[in-house]
Amino acid sequence: MNHSEVRLPVPRDRAVYDGLHPVVWRAIVALALWLVVSAWVFFGGADYDGITLAVVTGLFVVAIGIPVLLWRTWQRRADHSDDAPTPSFRDWRSGEFATWTGRHAASGAAIETLLPIAAVAFGMTAIGLVFVLA
Repeated sequence: MNHSEVRLPVPRDRAVYDGLHPVVWRAIVALALWLVVSAWVFFGGADYDGITLAVVTGLFVVAIGIPVLLWRTWQRRADHSDDAPTPSFRDWRSGEFATWTGRHAASGAAIETLLPIAAVAFGMTAIGLVFVLA
């Protein structure tokens, strides 16, 4: 067999999920709250900044509140008789995550989902620290 024909074994028994685990959703909410709190802590001192921070806070309340309300409405209205129980986070992250473009590792999907909000939250904290210390 030629080296170009060598194929690595692909595990076929991994579970496939089409939704994020609740731990990932909680992390998104926690990072959004971190962003809002860091903006208020570091930039809430000036008089004219109060309205700006209130608008930013309102934006994040709406951005987080609407998906949470939709999810809670779906939970109450949907027939969950055929739904499987939520797997543990360890089982979920070792599975695969189905998207429109194909399947990906669920752990990678969680990282790719959390990376933007984490970068903004940590970045706002770093900018705030520089602002206070300078």
